Amino acid sequence: MEQKFKRRKDYLEKNFKYLTANEKIELERLKRLEAKELENQGNKTEELHKYDRRGNAQSNIRKTISKSEPKYEETSNIETNYDEDTSVDDKDLENEKIPKEKKSKKPKKKKSFLRRLRNFLIIVLVLIIGFFAYGYFRVKNLPTANFSVEKFNGKKAKNGATNILILGTDQRDYQTTDDARSDSMMMLQIGGPDKKVKIVSFMRDTLVEIPGFSYEGYPDSKLNLAYNLGEQDNHKGADLTRETIKKNFGIDAEYYAMVNFSSFAEVIDSLFPAGVKIDAQFSTVDGEKVKQVEVPDDLRYGPNNLDPKQTIKVGKQRMDGRTLLNYARFRKDDEGDFGRTKRQQQVLEAIISQAKNPATLFTGPSAIGTIKALTSTNVPNTTVITKGIPAILNASKGIESYTVPELGDWQDVEDQYGGAALLVDFDKYKAKLKDTFGE
Repeated sequence: MEQKFKRRKDYLEKNFKYLTANEKIELERLKRLEAKELENQGNKTEELHKYDRRGNAQSNIRKTISKSEPKYEETSNIETNYDEDTSVDDKDLENEKIPKEKKSKKPKKKKSFLRRLRNFLIIVLVLIIGFFAYGYFRVKNLPTANFSVEKFNGKKAKNGATNILILGTDQRDYQTTDDARSDSMMMLQIGGPDKKVKIVSFMRDTLVEIPGFSYEGYPDSKLNLAYNLGEQDNHKGADLTRETIKKNFGIDAEYYAMVNFSSFAEVIDSLFPAGVKIDAQFSTVDGEKVKQVEVPDDLRYGPNNLDPKQTIKVGKQRMDGRTLLNYARFRKDDEGDFGRTKRQQQVLEAIISQAKNPATLFTGPSAIGTIKALTSTNVPNTTVITKGIPAILNASKGIESYTVPELGDWQDVEDQYGGAALLVDFDKYKAKLKDTFGE
């Protein structure tokens, strides 16, 4: 078999998976041709042994070879003819034109693309960290940023999510933490299997069993008392609140974040110089619909202003930090503490959803850096960047909100001090929160 045909056959076999139908037919023909020549060579070998003892054996073999050797025309003079009938005989093989070899198709090299992608991601990460640091340090030296981190013994969620206990305390500038109670209590989940942001708000008047203070198995105190009792025990307010929620409702928090009146207003004004967009809503007051409401103005309280008020109108508007705080704390409409809990959820959802606009990718890191500087929290910076920032950027997918208890789903009772409290079905809410948080 001539070298050019052998090379062609080797090439086709090497690149078999890239061959066209006609090239596969060509390969089969070349294989048959090779097989036929091998068979002829075998016959010649037998003839060589037969005449080995005769003096003219070698010359006879050469003649036999030369006579039996197939003749090939020049490739340029052979015409190619592929018919639908793929049957082939030996004569066809002798006259078959061998197409020119095609250059093998090599996979495109992806190394340069991967290198560019890696460099791009490094730049993005550096910018994210930079914006986070900017948001953190621009307010770090403010008086409202002077927070200490409390001891917190929360556990990581089994499903890999991050649960954060968010506490808003009613501490004024002239008070210590020992004097404060938790005005709002929420459990925030980010980074769960479904990647959704989830918020559960606990009404502060919910009757609970506080570990170490209540009788075992007997709910006798309001939930917001747990923070005050914990603060008086070597500043463990956040952790005792966590223990109380876990004891009564079965969910734990790995981290906490705590903010008071002044720091909340500072956070909002730092993040949103133009204010937070919100649709202010109140239920009826004394059975009557209202267009505006007078609310307590806590940040204006002082020796010469013992009962400050602010008027907030119903409807869409932008609120600065002070107004947003007063709106979230108001509870003198007919829904009482439940109405306040709903407004607190509304405020938190508005903050999360608007923190990423308009710069999307980089406003979020700056926002979280500012929040971290103005709160007492044990959330690590790595968690803030890897889970907090994606949570803000994905907030457009929606935020799931729940309240404990739901509207009207409680019994009106009194706590051990004679104050009005709400008794709930603990088994029911344990099951619901387990389903919601995937614990």
